[in-house]
Amino acid sequence: MNTIHEISSRLASLCGERKFVEAYRELFADDAVSIDPVYNNEPLTGLHNLIEREQQFLSRAEIHDIKISDASFAGSYFTVVLSMQFTVKGQDTKSIEELCVYKIDKGKIVSQQFFIG
Repeated sequence: MNTIHEISSRLASLCGERKFVEAYRELFADDAVSIDPVYNNEPLTGLHNLIEREQQFLSRAEIHDIKISDASFAGSYFTVVLSMQFTVKGQDTKSIEELCVYKIDKGKIVSQQFFIG
């Protein structure tokens, strides 16, 4: 079973390499939930749906730079700060900084929630 420290380290590594879909496939539970302010904080449930939404974003976006902070831990949760500069087709380049909170259960990420600063 993966520990919370191993999961957070692997997530940071995959995201730093821009392997977002691989991160979902490897680290997330089948019934994982995502809450994202970009999507009106409406919970999205199911690994298949999370991967599909990520693939749609990646098909429209060019990521120029990404940075991920060291993780902080509390019980079964960890958090990182993700900073990213990207361009969505037909739009201006954007820079975001978001707090990403993950919950681990049985060696998998079962929920993620993003707070954009």
